[in-house]
Amino acid sequence: MNGNPEWLPPLVLLADYDGEWEHFLEAVYGFFRQDFVTSRPQWNGTPVGIKRSPVEQGKEAGFWHLITEGRTEADRLPDIRRCERIRWPKPIIEEREAGRVKCWRNRRGRDKRVVIALGDFSYVVILAPRKGYILLWTAYCIEDEHRRTKLRKEYEQAPKC
Repeated sequence: MNGNPEWLPPLVLLADYDGEWEHFLEAVYGFFRQDFVTSRPQWNGTPVGIKRSPVEQGKEAGFWHLITEGRTEADRLPDIRRCERIRWPKPIIEEREAGRVKCWRNRRGRDKRVVIALGDFSYVVILAPRKGYILLWTAYCIEDEHRRTKLRKEYEQAPKC
């Protein structure tokens, strides 16, 4: 990544929790709850919701999807980069109004999605429109320049938000 925009919160680092995964995970979950359960952001005047079930280890499915990666739900594993950036999705969703992020609509199969990316396409937040709300689907880093270029082209050709 080319440096973090100054308007984003600082990373949540495992080292700040003495390298203890369980303490780190609880802190990451606390930030998630603060941003998406206790207070909910709005996107374009629509409340942002999370996938609540199944609940595993006392944590909502939307949380696990946000901090893990993998092709199938059963095989997803925690990704430290996703965990470190747990405080980013909410301000990125809210920043769309200020114009410092790229926002477009796309389709994955039959599913309609909203993609919000940092200006350099190094991090994206994916939302899924639902009736009466919009679902926080996932968020992740894009480290490979080829994938960033592909996203940039998709953005250039897609309907904007």
